[in-house]
Amino acid sequence: MGIGRTAVQAPIKVYRKFISPLKPATCRFYPTCSAYALEAVEVHGPLKGSWLAAKRIARCHPFHPGGLDPVPPVQEKISSQEAARPT
Repeated sequence: MGIGRTAVQAPIKVYRKFISPLKPATCRFYPTCSAYALEAVEVHGPLKGSWLAAKRIARCHPFHPGGLDPVPPVQEKISSQEAARPT
């Protein structure tokens, strides 16, 4: 695990351990926003993972129905040579 991932995940883990237990369970999504953020940073790295987590938290409001919202998988990058190759 890189230092960037650790630095981004540390405050989330502190929130989950000390702050979240003090609040009632009200998350509209599965997995919870904090679990989503940890997974997004682990899968996509600190920059893109943080961006995905911020977008998810922005959707967490009373007017959004919530539901199942897994972290998107990493997309394979296709080189320009592979894209130009006929199938």
